[in-house]
Amino acid sequence: MNNFSNQEILNWEAFLKLQAKNSKDRRLCDFYNVGTYQNDTPLSDIEFVALDFETTGLDSQQNSIISIGLVPFNIQRIFCSKAKEWYLNPQDILQEDSIIIHGITHSDLKGAPNLLLILEQLLDELAGKVVVVHFRHIERDFLDHTLRLLIDEGIIFPVVDTMQIEANVQREKSKGLFNFFKRRRPASIRLANSRERYNLPAYSSHDALTDAIATAELFQAQIKYHFSPDTAIRKLWL
Repeated sequence: MNNFSNQEILNWEAFLKLQAKNSKDRRLCDFYNVGTYQNDTPLSDIEFVALDFETTGLDSQQNSIISIGLVPFNIQRIFCSKAKEWYLNPQDILQEDSIIIHGITHSDLKGAPNLLLILEQLLDELAGKVVVVHFRHIERDFLDHTLRLLIDEGIIFPVVDTMQIEANVQREKSKGLFNFFKRRRPASIRLANSRERYNLPAYSSHDALTDAIATAELFQAQIKYHFSPDTAIRKLWL
């Protein structure tokens, strides 16, 4: 787990420059040196990349990444032809109960590389873009912890969390005396349930690339309904 809380990082552009100076790993140094956008950059000017991991469990300290899916996009288009997906050899044992969830089996992972073999390519895909995820404590925490195990150095970068956006929206909708007396609770913020509220199509879940595309679509819908192309990125990234 990284040592910085989201609230402590008010200027991601300056922070990544500092990380580049302090990083000992060339790949991480190159990633940080690409930098990121200024706080006031409008969403319409930003290149995003939706990122999703499938893992052997939900604990980044005990479990492992077994697949990665990503797709670049902007607020108008999703570039599916540039999508990437990898299977990875887990650091822990693949459990039967996790196979039931994501459908990735031992045979799927036979001969799969560990993260280090695809790290440079992964970082190249993320560098300079704003990463969009659905529940940041999976993608950011798992990547950070895995790199600490493999190269003794973690990673931190800004993300937009579509789950957090949806949690904020649903919390606002459930406020007020009327909702209190009706005992209205915030709706589910799981990826599929969130997409349904925006009339987005239902996809099979727990596939890293499919979920990355689903997250990109959800974020585009959230911008349309709750923000605008002129919204500054500082209002959304964490």
